[in-house]
Amino acid sequence: MRGMSPKVTVFVPVYNRVRYVGAAIESVLAQSFTDFELLVVDDGSTDGSADTVRRFADPRIRLVANDGNQGIPYTRNRGLELARGAYIAMLDSDDVAAPRRLERQVAFLDRHPDVATLGGWVEKFDGSGRRIKRLVKPLVPDELKAWLLFRCCHANTTMMGRTAVLRECGYRAEFPVSEDFDLSVRLAAAGHRAANLPRTLTFMREHGGRITGERADQVRATKLDIAGRQLAALGAAHEPADLDRHFLLMRGKQRGAAPDLAFLDWAEDWLAAILAANRSVRLYSERGLANVFGQVWLHSCWQAAPRIGRGRALARLSRSPLRVGVASTLVDNVAFAAGRRG
Repeated sequence: MRGMSPKVTVFVPVYNRVRYVGAAIESVLAQSFTDFELLVVDDGSTDGSADTVRRFADPRIRLVANDGNQGIPYTRNRGLELARGAYIAMLDSDDVAAPRRLERQVAFLDRHPDVATLGGWVEKFDGSGRRIKRLVKPLVPDELKAWLLFRCCHANTTMMGRTAVLRECGYRAEFPVSEDFDLSVRLAAAGHRAANLPRTLTFMREHGGRITGERADQVRATKLDIAGRQLAALGAAHEPADLDRHFLLMRGKQRGAAPDLAFLDWAEDWLAAILAANRSVRLYSERGLANVFGQVWLHSCWQAAPRIGRGRALARLSRSPLRVGVASTLVDNVAFAAGRRG
């Protein structure tokens, strides 16, 4: 790598993560793929995080310090600016990369120049190292774009992207939270494709410092704004109440109670209206959008079962034209996993 640019820049932004950043660095240094630089940008930490980074003697590590605490969009943009690799891999400073993460993602992106960003699955673990759950992400590019109507298509800590593409779009200062969601939406709008690998690429540490209750409210408001902008681009007319319910479609825990028949009536009409709007403007693949809406409809009916009964929920599922997406998304994702595995 001497005198040459590395294939990959692994970018780790850090702010007051002295307890965790060492493990993140060790997971990168243990990668099976070795043609990388590890760029750590310290965003004004006051807890000794930078000192922990300096204890590692590996020459592939570059530590850069911001002038005070500048926030995550600024720090991520600085990482994009300083990256030397053709690909840039994101890793949060409190997470751990799987040993073959870089190898798998580089192989996929090398084979598929049409894909700009690539993520994967995540396993969450607690302070004792106990696995909590796996976050399984959709795989197929056309579905990932459609999922952006509801949520970010990547777990950011798993994402690898083409540095030049990400640098061109960049992160926006007006999004101090959910900046990755905003970036993914703008990349998709510019015609860049995204995919996920059917592999666990990162182990995510759950701890109290990730998001406070106050920031959770900010995150919700930001995601509503991002979803609303996409619906407006589609020409899908909506009231504030529609946007609130749209946000809750795949977030049963935040709803607080199982949906009732009235919610299912609204959901079916709402999703059908968005499908109709897309047939006019063609912003999304019709099959990709139908597949995602089939999953949303299945989830909504399943969530309603405790309140309306399993038989009635199954009847609503099977009666709706939205049901066709349930089978076709399974076919498409299985085919992708079998034929394009990284």
